[in-house]
Amino acid sequence: MLRRRPLLAAAPALLALPCAARAQAWPQRPVRLIVPFPPGSTPDIAGRAVAAHFASVFGQPFVVENRPGGGGTTGTDQIAKATDDHTIGVSINAPIATADRLYPRLPYSPQRDLALVSLLVRAPQILVAAPQLNIATPAEFIAAARARPGAMSYASTGVGSASHLAMEALKIAQNLDITHVAYTGFPQASVDLIAGRVQAMFAIAAAVIGQAREGRMRALGVTAAQRFRGAPEVPTLAEQGITGLESYAWIGLISPSGLPAAIRGRLEQEAIAALRVAETRTRLENAGFEVMGTTAAEFQAFVEAERRDWGGLIERLGIRLEL
Repeated sequence: MLRRRPLLAAAPALLALPCAARAQAWPQRPVRLIVPFPPGSTPDIAGRAVAAHFASVFGQPFVVENRPGGGGTTGTDQIAKATDDHTIGVSINAPIATADRLYPRLPYSPQRDLALVSLLVRAPQILVAAPQLNIATPAEFIAAARARPGAMSYASTGVGSASHLAMEALKIAQNLDITHVAYTGFPQASVDLIAGRVQAMFAIAAAVIGQAREGRMRALGVTAAQRFRGAPEVPTLAEQGITGLESYAWIGLISPSGLPAAIRGRLEQEAIAALRVAETRTRLENAGFEVMGTTAAEFQAFVEAERRDWGGLIERLGIRLEL
């Protein structure tokens, strides 16, 4: 209790400050930056990149705390429910944009309990095929699937994941009958793809391009609007005649909705500034990301489009999960 008295004594004075002054006075102590995934994961890489910048400009440590579980919903729930004004975080597509469609008993509301600060990075997926199929284009993959209805299977990194939803969108668009095999993550899915136990999958470009270049899997097309700078040799799906399937895996900076708007505004500005630093940009680009650094309003519009598009697909597929 003795350690807490200075904070408690300062709280009324801090609350009495005008919003702008309060934002300038923030933070009063180290800030938790929750990453809902393990150390070394792509959200962890992005989170640590901005945390280092924040610590230098705000004058307090930004301590990264990894809280994996529930496909990212466990840590995102902790961000949503924080009330101390010193907790922020990063998260990915599903916990922010589609979790309330996937999980009937989600313990937080993405729209009510979270505030979107900045879209940090995104990365397209690549449609890859097992080398045993001996195909080189999406058209050849579609033809092979149509020639053997129900005989082919595809891997995903989990039900409701970006890799799952992207393939289901392709199946609907091309009227394909391909069996879904859900894995708990990318490593085992890629092992089985290389071995030919499954025939295809969508995966984040940076995760598969090295293996594709080695001939262990075939890269057929990228889900981006333009060719991915990390794999310029792989055509987009759209330029090969497969339209309407543009999609990205993405990571954004978020906060509890109760964090004062003036503080969120400062975080937004500094997140954008962090991603303009050459060293930070290079680090993230080398990890396979397209660096974004959007305003909060741009991030909000982006997420609303994601909710509309992927939420509609989830409803059509009837996917329901339990935490």
